[in-house]
Amino acid sequence: MAQPRALLVEDSKEFQLLGRRLLEREGFSVTVADDGMRALALAREVNPEIVLLDVSLPGLDGLEVCRRLREFSSAYVIMVTGRTDEVDRVVGLTLGADDYVTKPFSSRELAARIAAMRRRPRPTVMYMPSVFDGLTVDVEGRSATLDGQQLALTRIEFDILAGLSAKPGRVFTRAQLLDQVWGGDWYGDDHVIDVHVGNLRKKLGETASKPRFIHTVRGVGFKFSAPAEA
Repeated sequence: MAQPRALLVEDSKEFQLLGRRLLEREGFSVTVADDGMRALALAREVNPEIVLLDVSLPGLDGLEVCRRLREFSSAYVIMVTGRTDEVDRVVGLTLGADDYVTKPFSSRELAARIAAMRRRPRPTVMYMPSVFDGLTVDVEGRSATLDGQQLALTRIEFDILAGLSAKPGRVFTRAQLLDQVWGGDWYGDDHVIDVHVGNLRKKLGETASKPRFIHTVRGVGFKFSAPAEA
C-alpha cells in the first residue's frame, strides 16, 4: 500500500522539524514548502492527503494559499496560526480549511485531530441519491447538485449537508453535528459549526434569514427542511 502523503507549509525551521516529525509518526511521507507559491506547486505535484498550512508565510500568506488550493485540491487542510485573533481562524474556515490549531500546539492534540479527520465514517452500504426541491445529495458518490449545477463543497460542508438531509425535520444541535463531522474529537468552540453552515448556505444560494433548505432553530441548532422528491 502506498504511503499517504502530507504537505507541510511552514517557514519556521523549528516548526518544520516539529511538523515533519509529527506527520512522519502518523505514517505520512512529508513534503515541505517554506512559501506559498512553492506550496501550491508541490500540492499539484504530490497530491497530498493532508496539508498542514501556516497562516503567516512570506509573500503569499496561508489564507490565500488555502483559497487557491481549494480550486484544485480536496486535501484535508489544517491551518496553523500563531495569532490569538480568532478572525484568522474564521477566515481560514471560510476559505475551505477543515480545522485549525494555534501555536504553540500540542503534538498529541494535532495527531488526534488528524486521526479524527481520516476516520470520518464513509458509507458502507449502497444509498440512492436523495432529491429535495432541486437539490440532489449523493452520499455514496459524495457529491451534491443544485438545480442541475454541481456544488463545490468542502469535506466538512458535505458531511454537514449529508447529516442534516438524512433526517429532514430533525433538529441537530451543534454538538451533534460536530460529532458527525469530527467523530467527537473537536477540541474548540462548537460554534465553529456556524462558520461551515454559513459557507454551505452561500453555496446553496440561501441566507439564515431566508433559508431554502437549512433552518436555524434558535438556541438549539439547525434542521433541514425541504419536500423530498421521489
